Parts: sequence; C-alpha cells; structure tokens
Amino acid sequence: MEKVRIGIVGMGVQGTNYARMLVNKTDDTKAMCPPYAELAAICDNDDKALAKAKEAFPEAVAFSDYEELIDSGEIDAVITTVPHYLHPPVAVYALEHGIHVLIEKPAGIDAKSVKYMNKVAKDHPELVFGVMLNQRTNTLYQKIKDIIDSGRLGEIRRVNWIINSWWRSTAYYNQSAWRATWGGEGGGVLVNQAPHQLDLIQWLCGVPSKVYAKMIFGAHRDIVVENDVTMTLTYPNGATGVFVTCTHDIIGTDRLEIDLSQGKIMVDNSREATIYTLAKDEDVLDKETTPEDVHRMVASNQSGNKLFTEETIKDDGMWGFQHIEVIDRFTRQIVTGEGLLADGSEGLLGVNLANAAFLSAWTGEEASYPLDDDLFLEKLNEHIAKEGKWPLHKALGEA
Repeated sequence: MEKVRIGIVGMGVQGTNYARMLVNKTDDTKAMCPPYAELAAICDNDDKALAKAKEAFPEAVAFSDYEELIDSGEIDAVITTVPHYLHPPVAVYALEHGIHVLIEKPAGIDAKSVKYMNKVAKDHPELVFGVMLNQRTNTLYQKIKDIIDSGRLGEIRRVNWIINSWWRSTAYYNQSAWRATWGGEGGGVLVNQAPHQLDLIQWLCGVPSKVYAKMIFGAHRDIVVENDVTMTLTYPNGATGVFVTCTHDIIGTDRLEIDLSQGKIMVDNSREATIYTLAKDEDVLDKETTPEDVHRMVASNQSGNKLFTEETIKDDGMWGFQHIEVIDRFTRQIVTGEGLLADGSEGLLGVNLANAAFLSAWTGEEASYPLDDDLFLEKLNEHIAKEGKWPLHKALGEA
C-alpha cells in the first residue's frame, strides 16, 4: 500500500479542517497532506453539511451513512469527527469490517463503551487504531515527559494545573442544539475543551487512584452542563494534585506545576517551561538543614548562588499543526509499521478521569478506581432524562 485512502465521518468544522489538510487546501505548507495519506471519501448524515462538503471536496466520494462508507471498498481508514457519543460505534463497525480507525477526542462519553471499543480493537491486531491526542506532539510536553520518566528530578509529590483559557460566550453555546447538553454532547468543559489536558496530566504524571470533584453547572451561562470544575487527585504514591478548569474566565490562565522530590517543573501557556533542579533531594536537605542554614540559603539565593539550577525549554513553534502530524504518524503506521503516536486504547485515560469527576460531583463522594461504570451511566441518564429531548444513553457493550 502506497497511499492510505481515508474517509472522514462527520463533515463539521473539524472534519472539514482535516479534509482541507488532506487535499492541501490550507493556508500553510506545514499543514499539507502527509505523504502516505489521501482523502478518498466524506460522510455526513446531515444533508446540508454533506452538500457543502461535496462542493468543497468534489474529488471525494460522498456518503450519508457511515456503514455504507465503510462497506463501500472506497477507503482503508476512517477518521471519526462526529458527536462524542458516536466515536465508539463508528470505530467498532469499522474495526469489525477491516478498516483502520483514528478517533477524535474524547474517545467517548462513558468508559464502558470505550472499554468495549478497545476490546474490539485488541481482537483485530492487524488493524491500526489511533486517537487524536495531538497535544502529545508538542515537543515541550515530550521533553517534560522524558525528564520525569528519567527520574532525574525524583518522585512526583504534587501536581497543579489551572487551565482556564477556554472562554466561551453564550453565542458559542447557542450555535447548535446539541452543545452543552447531557444528551447531545455528554457534558461541558471536561468533554469538549479540556480532554487534551485530562490526557496530558495522566500521560506525564500517572493515573490517580482517587478523584474528588466540585462542579458548577451553568456557571454564569444559561447551560445545564459543567463549565467550572475543581478536582483534587490522589496518586498511588501519596502525591496529590489539583485540576481547575472553566469557560467563563475571559482573561484565562494556563499554568502547570509539577513538584518533585529533587526539583520542580513550571509550564506557562503550554509553550514555555522552567525546570528547577535541586542540588540534593529535598529529603536529604530536610535532614541536613538547620534553622541557621535556612537563613544562609535565602541570602545565597538572593545573591545569585542558588540552591538549585534552572533551565528554560520551549515548544517547537508548530502550534496548530499537531493534528496533521497525528494523521501522518497514523498513516505511516499503516504503511510502514511504525510511527503511531498514541494507541487508540489510551483514549480511555481521559474518559475515565472525566467519568470519575462527574461521579464524584453528582454523588458528593470521592471516586476511586476502578470506577463503577454502571453507576456513572445511571447518573448520566438521570440528567439526560431531565432535559427531556434526548434518548437515554446505553453502553455499547461489555468488555
């Protein structure tokens, strides 16, 4: 296979963006079609969206049903850019019919369906199953992960991430009936704006063992889902964390701090990080240091003879083009057998964390892993029922 024939399921904003990249209709050469990929087909069950897509991409075969697309013989792989609930069913149908899959984030709404999707993918090891975790292409985060994994800064003790740079107006929420609904979207900021950070905090720092969340539903906006979240995390080694996000802070903050036993990592705006390395592990300094030493340390730090060294690292300036790199690596994996950025099964991490946060906020109790997936679905459907305009959600299957 020299080219991977890609079909895009869902021709909304993101699907259209991907299609433009695959036919080189972008404004920047950095976002041009990868060498092993080509746009072969488009699909949308909305007549207006499909008509608009057909006009924009006449070279692609058009379908109104994703099963017909998958069964057509016109494609080798699909990219799912559909409402969050539909990622698992589209992916499962494709995998069961011999088609490679790249799913958008989040991998789904409920962990039970995502686990079933992962099981189907595992049953078909001959197929490539990827997930659009494009922030993992950010060289800044890649360097930070290498530093943490190397152990040079010791063990993680505390993590704080304030990611409030998601300001969304009422007009944004009013664009479509499905936005900011339980039945149409499955949630708010945790399933729409922040899934990449939910993935990154676990990719970098590990999976927490316990989650406690406080959410405000419709904070300063006339919506029913969460748009103001504060969650506390507990890790297996006893480390703690705080994750804060919202969509009503018009100034916004993106600040990540990772405190380790022999240093600290501070990231601003996902573009620049300062790495502090202590001369000795903090446990050693604690045992060796007298009250008099503390005064000398403060004085020496102020005079420039620091207790720690520091370095600054930055991203590679490719902000905004990570999606095309994910597609490139996905298709390279299909053609050459190497290159995949993130296996699709890793999409479960963010879904699990979001589910845990929701369950904690709804019950007022701390959620622990493994989660009670059935209880989450029960609570989700209670909220969908209150809306009264969407069918209740049923998990895709048992893993």
